[in-house]
Amino acid sequence: MFPKTPAIQCHDPLAELLGAGTEPFTYTFDDAVKLAGHARPPVAGAFLLVKKGLDLLYPDTLPERGDIAITVSGRVDEGVNGPITQIFTLVTGAAAANGFKGLGGQFKRMDLLRFQPSTHPLNPTLFERRSTGQQVRLIYSPQSFPPAPRMESLLPLVLGQRATPEQRMEFGQLWRQRVLEILADGGTHTIQTIQ
Repeated sequence: MFPKTPAIQCHDPLAELLGAGTEPFTYTFDDAVKLAGHARPPVAGAFLLVKKGLDLLYPDTLPERGDIAITVSGRVDEGVNGPITQIFTLVTGAAAANGFKGLGGQFKRMDLLRFQPSTHPLNPTLFERRSTGQQVRLIYSPQSFPPAPRMESLLPLVLGQRATPEQRMEFGQLWRQRVLEILADGGTHTIQTIQ
């Protein structure tokens, strides 16, 4: 459905232990879309955020699923926190209270995904490499890639089921094009590291 790049590779020691193989897991944006059920700028942003966070935390080695803790600004039900954190869990294994409890005191994924209020106006996401304590705080803003002007007039027609088949197709193409542009940018203009 979408380009194979950017892609994220991770090693999962739990998967290896339990016979899922020794090869790294590879995630593409298609995987994120299948999980979320849609391709929106926040889903693209979540995928790019986790990629950037892992690139910064693991510059010379494969990221390790289960070694990443993530703190998200706001409540679980606030804004788009629900869909974006599902993408974080998919890639890193970090889960909230519903996550894997561990095996023999190891491989715990539960409570590695946390939500906390933020006073920062841009709602940063904190990624932490647990094995080293290294942290990186990132923000995502798709403002560099605004919706096509025509989408504003098409959206009420589509949602109100008054759009023609041609208008529905045009809306879908414009929507997809915006997401593709965000992905192609790779976070250069949409993701910032903050202190």
